[in-house]
Amino acid sequence: MSEDILHISVPEEDDTDNPFLKGPFRPQRHECWATHEELEIHGEVPRDLFGMYVRNTHNQAQAPLGIYHPFDGDGMLHAIRFEDGKAEYRNRFVRTTGFYAEQGAKRSLWPGILQPGEYHRRGWGSMGVMKDNAGTDVNAHAGSLIASMSQGSEPWCLSPDTLDTHGAHAWGKLVPDGVASHYKVDNETGDMIFFNYPEKAPFMHYGVVSKENQLVHYVPIELPGARWPHDIGMTKNYSVLHDLPYFFEPDLLKQGKRKLTFHPDIPARFGIIPRFGRTEDVRWFEAKPCWVMHITNCYEDGDWVIQDGCLWDNPVKPPLGDDVDAYAKIARGLDKHATHTHMYRWMFNMRTGQVREFSLDDEVSEFPVMSNDYIGLKYRYSYNSLFVPHQWLMAGMKRYDLATGEHTRYEYGEGRYGSESCIARAVGATREDDGYLITFVTDMVENRSECVILRADDLAAGPVCTIVLPERISVGTHACWVEGDRIEGENRSPKEMQNLEYGDSFISLGTQSDSTPMEANPADFAATLT
Repeated sequence: MSEDILHISVPEEDDTDNPFLKGPFRPQRHECWATHEELEIHGEVPRDLFGMYVRNTHNQAQAPLGIYHPFDGDGMLHAIRFEDGKAEYRNRFVRTTGFYAEQGAKRSLWPGILQPGEYHRRGWGSMGVMKDNAGTDVNAHAGSLIASMSQGSEPWCLSPDTLDTHGAHAWGKLVPDGVASHYKVDNETGDMIFFNYPEKAPFMHYGVVSKENQLVHYVPIELPGARWPHDIGMTKNYSVLHDLPYFFEPDLLKQGKRKLTFHPDIPARFGIIPRFGRTEDVRWFEAKPCWVMHITNCYEDGDWVIQDGCLWDNPVKPPLGDDVDAYAKIARGLDKHATHTHMYRWMFNMRTGQVREFSLDDEVSEFPVMSNDYIGLKYRYSYNSLFVPHQWLMAGMKRYDLATGEHTRYEYGEGRYGSESCIARAVGATREDDGYLITFVTDMVENRSECVILRADDLAAGPVCTIVLPERISVGTHACWVEGDRIEGENRSPKEMQNLEYGDSFISLGTQSDSTPMEANPADFAATLT
C-alpha cells in the first residue's frame, strides 16, 4: 500500500549524471507498507525470529543544491518486522525540521557536506550549517526508534510500529549540540550512551539516557580542539571516547573553511571514562595515528579494556588532479580499499597504562556488527561487510571467530549490493551465534530489493529465507536489530540474558593469577585470521 503525500523533486535517473542519485543509489519516491500476505517470500520466515530489522538511508527528496554527496540525503527508515513466522515491511521518511522546511518550500534549502560554506540559513550538526537529515544512524531505546546524522542531530523519535516521526525527544532541549551517530544501548541496564562534537570548546560532550528515557548524565569532555570522531565504545562499566588525528585544519577552520587533514605526527587518543564519569575522570591512552569509523565492541578483561573495530591505515584521500570531476573525487574518498580499512584491536591496561594494538585481519572490511546482547561484554563473533573495490557498495559479509581465528563469508553475487547487517539471536538462544544475520540486498540485475536472512552460525549455507520488497530500494548505511521484547521499551527478558555464555576464546588471551591477560604474540593470532 502506498502513502504518497509528499513533494518530491529529486531528478529521475535519466535526468542526472550524478552516480549517487541513480543505479543502486536511486532515491525512493514512495512510502509504502506490505503485510506478510502481500510480500513475495522464498523459503520460510523462521518462527524463532522475533523483532524488527530497521535500516536508515540517505534518500534525497528535493533536487540538491550544488554537488550532491551520498551522505546528504534525507533520512528514510526501512523496517521489516518478524513474529510467529510472519513478516511485515514499511518505509517512511524521517520528518525532521529541515525536511518539513524543504517540503514547504518545495526545494532544497541547504547545501551538502561538500559545500557547507554556501549555506544561507542556520543549520544543525557539529558545523551548525547542515540540514539535520537524520540519515546516518538508527537505534532503538525506551520504546522508540532514534534516527540521527553523524555530525549530531536532535534525537528524532519514531514509532517502531508505524515509523511515524513524533518529533525530538523532550530531553533533546537539554542537549543543544545534538546526538551524534552510534549511540549504544546496554541491554542489561537499558542505559543509552551518546556523544557529540561541536566546533567550539570543550569540543565534545558525553551523556547517558536511562531506560525510562530520562537524561541522567551529560558532561563536557575537554579536547585540544575541534575533532571529527564517528563512534563511541561501551563496556559494562566504562565508555570509550575517540580523539583522533583526522580533523579540520585549525587555521582554515578559524576562517570558516573546512579541510579534513590527517596529522600523522599526532597520536590517536582513546579516553576511557566511567559510565557516569566527568572530564576529570577520563583516562587517556595514546596509540598509533589512525582514524576509526566503526567499532565492533569494547569489553573489560581483568585490568584491560579492549576495543575491536576497523582501522583506516591511510586516512589521507589519494590525490586527484584538478581535471577529475567531483563525483570521481567522492568515489575515491569513499573507497575502503584506498584507505585499507581492516579489523584491528586496541588493548588498554587500566592499572599500568600499557597499550597494545595489532591487526586482526588484513582484508578490507567495514561496518562490523555483533549481537546486541553481548555489547559491552566479552564476545566471540564479529560480522563485517566486504566492499566492491573502488566503490561505496557492500559485496558480502565476513564472519570472524575470535576464538579460533577461523572465518567464513557470504557474497551477495554479481550486481547485488547489501546494507549494514544485524545479528538477531533466536528466541531461547543458547549461544552467541544461535540466530540469524539479516540484511537488505539491492539486486540491479533483477531490478528488485530483498530482505535476506541467513543463519548466523552458517553463512556459507546461504539464505534460509528471502523476502522480496515491494520495490527496489536505495542502498543504505546503518541498521539496527530490535529484539521483540524491546520494541515497547527496555524490557529485555532476563531469561534471554541469562543464556549468555562466553566460553574459552582469544578474548582472554589466557589469564594470569591477577586476572590480567598474559603476554601473547598478537602477530601469531593475527596470522591465523588472514
